Amino acid sequence: MLLAGEEWAARFERFQREAWRLETLPQYLMPQEAEEFEAFKRGARIDPVTVSNEYTDRLRRQVVQGRSQGRVHVLTRPLSDYLRFELHHYYRAHSSAGEEIRILDVTDRPNLLEGAQDFWLFDRSEVVLMNYHSDGRQISRELFDGDVGPFLEYRRIAVEESVAFEEYVKDLDL
Repeated sequence: MLLAGEEWAARFERFQREAWRLETLPQYLMPQEAEEFEAFKRGARIDPVTVSNEYTDRLRRQVVQGRSQGRVHVLTRPLSDYLRFELHHYYRAHSSAGEEIRILDVTDRPNLLEGAQDFWLFDRSEVVLMNYHSDGRQISRELFDGDVGPFLEYRRIAVEESVAFEEYVKDLDL
């Protein structure tokens, strides 16, 4: 079953304990980001602590409600312009709002998640596959109808092998 609109948004309102994401791509091309991405490449920067939008407001509500949202992004250096943008523009603001973000840098070591697909895991029981073209343009979101065991293992590996976002970026010039 493909998910969009209300069906997709409902996943973030109805999970009870945890929403968690694995990201594996070096870029995600979202039309709504194009203008901000171009501005970032020209040197524009935001103050991530002051960001307030639907996403950060939802993260803050979830924290108060005792629900967590997190992710691990698997990446390699050198960081692409897009990754630098994502780390500065989104991850800093989302982390400040309460998202538990971790980075798994596989530049100098084997990628234990090689071949794993991007996905969201809700309450460790529901998987939504994130389908992308090779250039990072989203194709669809698909409710997975099968054994969630492999995705739980991907999550375990990703969290154990990664470092906290703030630790990863402390010496980076973004």
